[in-house]
Amino acid sequence: MTARTATFRSPTAAALLLGLSLAALAALCVVQRVPMADTLVYRAEGAAVADGRDLYGFTVTEWQLPATYPPFAAILFVPTTWLPLGALKAVFLAGNVALLALLVRLSCTLVGLPVRVPLLCAATAVGLWLEPVFQTVLFGQINLALACLVLWDLTRRPGTLGKGFALGVAAGIKLTPAVFIAYYLLTGRVREGLTALASLAGTVAFGALALPGATVDFFTRRVFETGRVGKAWIVDNQSLQGLVARVLHEAEPGAAWAVPAALVGVGGLWLAARVHAGTPGSAPSSARAVLVTALTALLVSPISWSHHWVWCVPLLALLVAEGRGRLAAGVAALFTARTFWLLPHQGDLDLRLPWWQQPLASPYALLGLGLGLGLLASVLGQQNVRVVEHPQDDEQEAAARHHVLSHDL
Repeated sequence: MTARTATFRSPTAAALLLGLSLAALAALCVVQRVPMADTLVYRAEGAAVADGRDLYGFTVTEWQLPATYPPFAAILFVPTTWLPLGALKAVFLAGNVALLALLVRLSCTLVGLPVRVPLLCAATAVGLWLEPVFQTVLFGQINLALACLVLWDLTRRPGTLGKGFALGVAAGIKLTPAVFIAYYLLTGRVREGLTALASLAGTVAFGALALPGATVDFFTRRVFETGRVGKAWIVDNQSLQGLVARVLHEAEPGAAWAVPAALVGVGGLWLAARVHAGTPGSAPSSARAVLVTALTALLVSPISWSHHWVWCVPLLALLVAEGRGRLAAGVAALFTARTFWLLPHQGDLDLRLPWWQQPLASPYALLGLGLGLGLLASVLGQQNVRVVEHPQDDEQEAAARHHVLSHDL
């Protein structure tokens, strides 16, 4: 499967497909009366800021959800209090659909695919039913917005004024994107990395000026309370910690998770830097490095809910661009199958799954590890091939250095 065969040539057919997909999504939302729980949390955060109440002292919805983002994000959520709840949900629904289309476009730019309207419409129509995207829409989440901020920054031309700023803002809203700041620095783009750091620091300073107490509370206490976000062992969590907890049947795996997570974090960033340096300036190398970084962040984060994995969209774009159609179809099927939702997970059943259900409970984490290991083997294999195929080059270089040194003496 190539980019040419993957492109929908008929604008009418692509528009019809998108219309049908949107109609089905809207009907489902109406029938199921989708609560958009996370949107309600954002609205409550904005209301807490506007009313001067304790930002981290409340819970909302029947699931008793608290605020978990930095104060800067809560300030940005203040406008959500200006609309009636029904209108706000409609805005989030339409906004996330538009953001998915933007993410598809940015993903195509990242991997070097031509962006055409039929492809954009068709990919958006299909992408709505990928589980991470669907859950983002269902919960009224901001994952697509954050991914777009990060990808827009990464796909801007090198040396562009302000490159790094949007990445820092994304990290200021939710800390996880900060891993891409390390990616900038490790790949030699120091100015962009420092710009992102300055931008992130600016969001913290802005939050501190507006909400000094909440800022101190968040960065000295709340940021370490991962339990506020949710139980790490439930199947919703597709991070490495979730996988290890379920495999070991331990709610708090401790070092059994922390040590592998540290290794994956260091190894993932090292691999991203190596891949980026493989073919400087080429779209495939840059795209692979970006996705290695994204997968590393998703794996090592204590909690990566399934809807955080919206990075499956640029991953699929990369596989299509590389002509790996069968693998792309398999990955798309994996992100559509929802296998972990089919398993018994009421109460603490997530911690008592038998061995044969473990792959079904952690498909995203296993995919991330598998892709990382496969790419690592490829990088190391290419290095070994270069050493084996050209040993005479090293010998000739050594002989030349010896000749020059003898001549100088």
